[in-house]
Amino acid sequence: MFITYNSVNIATTNKRQTNLKVTTMPKEQYREADVARKISHMSFGVESAESMQQQAHIHVVAKNLYNQDIQRTPIPFGVLDKRLGTNSKDSPCQTCSKNLNECVGHFGYIDLELPVFHVGYFKSIICILQTICKKCARVLLADSDREVFRTKLINPNLSYMTKKALRKKIIDKCKKVNRCPYCKEINGVVKKLTGGKASTGSAGVLKIVHEKFRGTKSKDPAFQEQMAEFGQAIEMNPDIQTSITSSAFLQILTPIDVLKLFERISEQDIPLLAMDQKRSTPKDLLFTRMLVPPVCIRPSVVSDLKAGTNEDDLTMKQSEIIFINDVIKKHKLSGANVNIYQEGWDFLQLQTALYINSELSGIPLAMMPKKPGRGLVQRLKGKQGRFRGNLSGKRVDFSSRTVISPDPNLEIDQVGVPCHIAKILTFPERVIHANINLMRQLVVNGPDIWPGANYVQQKGSMFKKYLKYGNREKLAQELKLGDLVERHLHDNDVVLFNRQPSLHKLSIMAHRAKIHQHRTFRFNECVCNPYNADFDGDEMNLHLPQTEEAKAEALILMGNKSNLVTPRNGELLIAATQDFLTGAYLLTLKDTFLDFAHASQLAATLMAGNDAHMAIDLPAPAILKPRRLWTGKQIFSLVLKPNKHCIVKANLEAKEILSLLPERWIKDI
Repeated sequence: MFITYNSVNIATTNKRQTNLKVTTMPKEQYREADVARKISHMSFGVESAESMQQQAHIHVVAKNLYNQDIQRTPIPFGVLDKRLGTNSKDSPCQTCSKNLNECVGHFGYIDLELPVFHVGYFKSIICILQTICKKCARVLLADSDREVFRTKLINPNLSYMTKKALRKKIIDKCKKVNRCPYCKEINGVVKKLTGGKASTGSAGVLKIVHEKFRGTKSKDPAFQEQMAEFGQAIEMNPDIQTSITSSAFLQILTPIDVLKLFERISEQDIPLLAMDQKRSTPKDLLFTRMLVPPVCIRPSVVSDLKAGTNEDDLTMKQSEIIFINDVIKKHKLSGANVNIYQEGWDFLQLQTALYINSELSGIPLAMMPKKPGRGLVQRLKGKQGRFRGNLSGKRVDFSSRTVISPDPNLEIDQVGVPCHIAKILTFPERVIHANINLMRQLVVNGPDIWPGANYVQQKGSMFKKYLKYGNREKLAQELKLGDLVERHLHDNDVVLFNRQPSLHKLSIMAHRAKIHQHRTFRFNECVCNPYNADFDGDEMNLHLPQTEEAKAEALILMGNKSNLVTPRNGELLIAATQDFLTGAYLLTLKDTFLDFAHASQLAATLMAGNDAHMAIDLPAPAILKPRRLWTGKQIFSLVLKPNKHCIVKANLEAKEILSLLPERWIKDI
């Protein structure tokens, strides 16, 4: 990642003008500027080996972690060098002299004896190899096509999707070219080596193979020249001639071969690879140098069960890489056997790949690590990764979660909350003249009796007093106006009810709490549709707003009575369902009759909430003899008009309704 400032770094500019190598310059400690600088933009690219060395503070070469002394001090120039930061509260950082809370850590770097493939860019490396000639390193495009694609790709306003489509066209076009138009060399199929063993004698972990003569006719002069090398073997054993085909000639492209090819790619061809030369070049896609991250992101944990420390997976993997690096260096100096040399190279390739992605597939059993660690990829991706677990994930206080159950006796804007949860969720109530007696009683009840209170905060004080211990009667008498009492959740308190996944705005709505003595959240099953909830073990979340403004805002904007229809198409989401529909159907059947007791009971049940004290005019019975009986439809009609003073609100102005009404009625309207 590159951050560009509006101001120009004069020292860096002079360094470029005098052509001084960065490697010869001593590392200078970054000093914060006295004047704040504004970041103009941010760009991402592939880190080059020179950039790694420029931002690093030390060259890590020691494979051991600690000195063999009593204090177990980290070895200088090791992966736990104190100049890489500090992970202890006692010792400051030796680079910036800051403590654990202020030091952000510092990087080091490891120089690899042999280049290896970067597992994250492995597919990109194969795509570039499919695009260029394996001899002259030029893009396999004719001059006319080259100019057309270059003109399109250098456009600064080109979108990402357009650039991606152009890159795919270039790759597809180059795959069809069998012979380089410039050096006339045959180019075959480049792919990842999978299964079996290559000519090197080792399994194909991050290996690239070039089938040079695949698709080439047997009469081709180049193929005949290659076959001539097997002439003596064919004379001695004629049966192998049928086995030697164009696909039998495999060339393993080692990281050194690929690096040499990428270094020879001209500056004019880099835009054809959909790469920005200012940010990265093809040779940066391979590892020749590795960054050692700061100690603070891979801390050493002191073990209580055994002497010493438990080291992070990244630390151990870096130590292994340095050890393999030393082994390869010794093999190089001693002139070891090629197979031994190649085995160390393959192991270095594997360890660098596991350092980045520890869940790499296709590893041979002989090279499989005994204990799978966590690589850099595993620290970033997934629910527990940095993005979802730390950056996007937030801690939520004053919330609860449990299983949901249906309760048809609750209103659609009510949610049943267990008393156990109501004692834990608190609301900071300000003491005023109107509620001081209630607040004193809640303080006396304490945290264990509902309704009660958990804390008291006096006006002007920053400290809370926990009411489980101490003289609650005395605290209640000392309660004054302006004090804060964190009381339990009460009936009709506004709460937010949510079911995950939250796919639309109706996945979280405001309800009124109703405390009960059971262990699950309960709500009317008519509200299942917006939450997409069922009662087969689903769990839901409940949040308690902490201010009066938040409660009012939640009730007005998020109340479920204000969100009966979906904003997608106006479809009704909260409506009668399940036994409500069945009961309404059975109640309105023609042969359903009710006596006075049942009719009065149903009529009284219809009136609830604010309408509980409304007068009900029971209509005249439909049957008088031999006993008075009411039909279900008569009781059902009381929902619309309980008594003669109620006004029936009906829409008579819609076009569909007006077309059905007589003209004399319309005139009266």
